[in-house]
Amino acid sequence: MKSQSPLYYVIWQEGKHFVSQCLNVDVSSFGESRDKALNNLNEAVALYFEDDNSIEHEVIEGPEIVSVPFENA
Repeated sequence: MKSQSPLYYVIWQEGKHFVSQCLNVDVSSFGESRDKALNNLNEAVALYFEDDNSIEHEVIEGPEIVSVPFENA
């Protein structure tokens, strides 16, 4: 039996929608509420992993979200 690595999601609001992204794989989704965005992302990630059981998953230990100031030239 394979041990399961946790998946890490990040969610933020853009206008009137919420955007959700999986940090382990390049999958994202959105919804009109935080819960809807997370549910949509769960479905998208499940579809991503559905057909490929051979994918090796890298565990992200202690992710850090960093705010970087952006200056216009």
